[in-house]
Amino acid sequence: MSGDIVQLVEQASPYLTTALSAYGGAVLTRAEDSALEANANLGRRILQAVWRRRTEPEQAALEAAIQDAAEHAGDPDAAAALRRQIKQALREDAELLRELAALVPAPAAGSVTVTASGERSIAAQHVTTAITGDGYRTDQ
Repeated sequence: MSGDIVQLVEQASPYLTTALSAYGGAVLTRAEDSALEANANLGRRILQAVWRRRTEPEQAALEAAIQDAAEHAGDPDAAAALRRQIKQALREDAELLRELAALVPAPAAGSVTVTASGERSIAAQHVTTAITGDGYRTDQ
């Protein structure tokens, strides 16, 4: 079951990132917005489902992790702390695991998901050279 949880959280991560980018720390309290893309709404629904199934202290910890991830969008540690909260909830609640598994689309066979988040981020499955920054010259 632990492998299923890790895989599910990895599949949900792009939706969570999109939801945090779109809604920020208010992701738990926002209503679905048809004008926003489906990924942001799915990420919001995932976070709300996890939040609803937690105790008050656990909800406060989840809200803090969401706020931190929203405020530090490019920080992989903040994103990892949020994913850790979600994994813990899924380990403790098999029904929640089934609910989220039904929400998150299964990846197509052989598909690869690559996500970049933050200023000057690069996402690619295969890269030979990638440069971000100002003032790079090819004649150096």
